[in-house]
Amino acid sequence: MWGFFIAMISGALMSVQGVFNTGVTKESGTWLTNCFVQLTGLAVCVILYFVKEADKIPVNSLLKVDRKYMLLGGVIGAFITFTVIKSMSMIGPAKAVLAIVITQVLVAYIIELFGMFGVEKVSFSCNKVIGILISIVGLFVFKWEA
Repeated sequence: MWGFFIAMISGALMSVQGVFNTGVTKESGTWLTNCFVQLTGLAVCVILYFVKEADKIPVNSLLKVDRKYMLLGGVIGAFITFTVIKSMSMIGPAKAVLAIVITQVLVAYIIELFGMFGVEKVSFSCNKVIGILISIVGLFVFKWEA
C-alpha cells in the first residue's frame, strides 16, 4: 500500500515539476532550465547524502557497480527533463503526462517481459496488454476534441 502511495506522490511531483520547468523555460532556455534543475537537484541530493548516508555508504561504492551502464541515470534524467518541458509546451501538461505515463508503463512491461537490465523476468499476461491498450485508447479519448 505504501508503495502505491509513494508512487502517487512521485506522479504528482513530476507533474508539478514539469509545469514549473516549462514555465521557467518561457523566460530562459530549455537547456539553461535543465542545467538549473539538475544543479539544484544535485545540491539537494548532496545535502541529503551527507545527512542520511555518508556515515554508512562511501562515495567510492559507485565505482563498485558491476554494470557501469546503470550509472547513466543522470544523463537519462537530463533528457527526461528536456522532453517533459518540450512535450508540455507543445501539447499541454495533461496530455503530455498521460502520454508519458502510458509510455512508461509500456516500456516497463517490455523490460519485465524480457528481463532486461537485470530485472526479474515475468511471464506474458493478456490482462496487462489489454490494460495498456485500454490506456492507449484512453489517451485518444482524452485528446479528442468534441
